[in-house]
Amino acid sequence: MKYLLLVIIATLIGARDSAEAQQPAKIRKIGFLGASSRGPSDALEVLRRNLSELGYAEGRNIVIEVRGADNRPRLLELANELIREKVELIVASGGPASRSAKDATNTVPIVFTTSGDPIESGFVESIARPGRNMTGMSWLSYEIIGKRLELLKEAVPKVSRVAILSNPQHPGEQRELRETQSTAQALGMALDYYQTRTAAEFEAAYDAIIKKQRANGLLVFPEGVTLDHRLGINEFAAKRRLPTMLGWSEYVEAGGLMSYGPNRAESYKRIAVHVDKILKGVKPADIPVELPLTWELVINLKTAKEIGVVITPNVLARANRVIR
Repeated sequence: MKYLLLVIIATLIGARDSAEAQQPAKIRKIGFLGASSRGPSDALEVLRRNLSELGYAEGRNIVIEVRGADNRPRLLELANELIREKVELIVASGGPASRSAKDATNTVPIVFTTSGDPIESGFVESIARPGRNMTGMSWLSYEIIGKRLELLKEAVPKVSRVAILSNPQHPGEQRELRETQSTAQALGMALDYYQTRTAAEFEAAYDAIIKKQRANGLLVFPEGVTLDHRLGINEFAAKRRLPTMLGWSEYVEAGGLMSYGPNRAESYKRIAVHVDKILKGVKPADIPVELPLTWELVINLKTAKEIGVVITPNVLARANRVIR
């Protein structure tokens, strides 16, 4: 009798464990808000891959609601739509998407990527202690801004006057400019500064550079507007045979001469880690904002040949990637 009772208990425990094992995993719903309406972005694909490496499989234990638009009013609508979808958090790709997500909610966690200053943008109270419902990654590091000008001068020593193309509405832009001016003064270089927010302002800047006939180098502050105009920038620089220093490799891949900055695809590994932490219960307010720790120098030798520039060997030897 005692043996029979033990068998019954063991059977019941086994049945319970089997039933629990067959329970479907909880599906977590997150949102992805991108500043483009042109389909899935590289950022989204990198995020998906890195979430997969952390054990998340779409359709099994996670669902990603994807939204994207090219303008702020529509981005805000889509951010609110994600809130209505009851997502557990929003990954916001880029400054405009991050701003829209911020305007839509102060309770749902937001993991952002931005090329601007997240403190000046109002996303967080500090880098180490965000203090709100937002955390993420900023690609802006004031420490390397002067290095870009130094590398341009070292790579092409004849460069003595540099035209700057920059979006003045970019959070942190004025400090970027001050850091660049300080480096230029130390190097004995002159600068011409042009505000470029719209297509018309880009054309006006090009016309002014041609008319003045003084600049023999071009420096572009990296952010969304100048990135969107990278083909036009590179075409203008090639026609004027101007060596260019750019902030991200995407500019160089589109025909620019050289860039020095973070590998943005690598950043999304950290974004996936932030998402994982939040889904496991950590508050965004307690997750420090990530800043790039490593930098890559990318040089396009094909462009160098086209504009008649020979990159000095010591700079070329330090390149992390060379496009031939």
